[in-house]
Amino acid sequence: MKVLVTGTAGFIGSFVAVRLAERGDEIVGIDNINAYYDVKLKYGRLERDGFDPKKAEAGERVQSTKYPAYRFKRLNLEDRARLADLFSKEKFESVCHLAAQAGVRYSLSEPGSYISSNIEGFTNILECCRHHGTKHLVFASSSSVYGLNETYPFSTRDNVDHPISLYAATKKANELMAHTYSHLFGIPVTGLRFFTVYGPWGRPDMALFLFTKAILGDRPIDVFNHGQMSRDFTYVDDTVTGVVKVLDKPPKGDPSWSGKKPDPPRSRAAYRIYNIGNNSPVGLMDFIEAIEKSLGKQAKKNFLPMQPGDVPATWADVDDLVKDFGYAPRTSVQEGVDKFVQWYMEYYKQGA
Repeated sequence: MKVLVTGTAGFIGSFVAVRLAERGDEIVGIDNINAYYDVKLKYGRLERDGFDPKKAEAGERVQSTKYPAYRFKRLNLEDRARLADLFSKEKFESVCHLAAQAGVRYSLSEPGSYISSNIEGFTNILECCRHHGTKHLVFASSSSVYGLNETYPFSTRDNVDHPISLYAATKKANELMAHTYSHLFGIPVTGLRFFTVYGPWGRPDMALFLFTKAILGDRPIDVFNHGQMSRDFTYVDDTVTGVVKVLDKPPKGDPSWSGKKPDPPRSRAAYRIYNIGNNSPVGLMDFIEAIEKSLGKQAKKNFLPMQPGDVPATWADVDDLVKDFGYAPRTSVQEGVDKFVQWYMEYYKQGA
């Protein structure tokens, strides 16, 4: 099928686009390549996938030299006219929307970036899907929506009305906006709440990247909440497998759904929400130990209190994803960390 993948210079988006291209789908990837983190890494992902970084930077429509059916265009989601023109010309069957302004802590200092990208940009995606007959929209939500929830594991049936960062609030808003468009205009939509995705080519603002860089540089790592934290770390390949499975199966409305006893992740509309995680939380200290083992080097630890906007633990209930799609993450944390460290050493030409 013909798929628009947004955020293809980003971490997850780049891997999703390649997976789809490898199986023969026709892919158009877009990304604004903003400077939230080092753009060299973003252009590096594009170059890895067969694109000329200079042409991509110039805004040209670029053809991949590795994947004949994969094209890339630098484009900002807030540019409503250009986005609509792209939809009009390409006539996408499906959209996999992974572009967003990411990061919990950055939202404390730069709230405008989240409103323009995650709210305005997502509205433009929804409008384009509405007016151009998109058969399925899959979009990235986040485990951050669970906010102050203290029931484990996190279920899509839990209340998510108490986010504790603007980033989380925009992701919750995306879920509400998607349901509205599905209800009003019949667009099949699926939201995926990602849980701490990690792996090669990952984001420099994430713990694995920060810890690896600091340990190699003999600098202390900041260990928040004095190490009393856990995360449902999910390896990128396992995440991508789940995304592709979901993309292939648009949801249908549930005629038995009742507003008297509403089931939050589904609706009478063609709307569905899933967690996509490893269903196996790992303690922060155990995660650091896995990095130390992979690097063959001990970390110097700077223990600190909890950061604003952060939560002590995440844990994904993925029963619905397993039931509906046969989702089965296969990568252990040690294996995933080893793969990241191997990539990091090669990419940055450093030895342990």
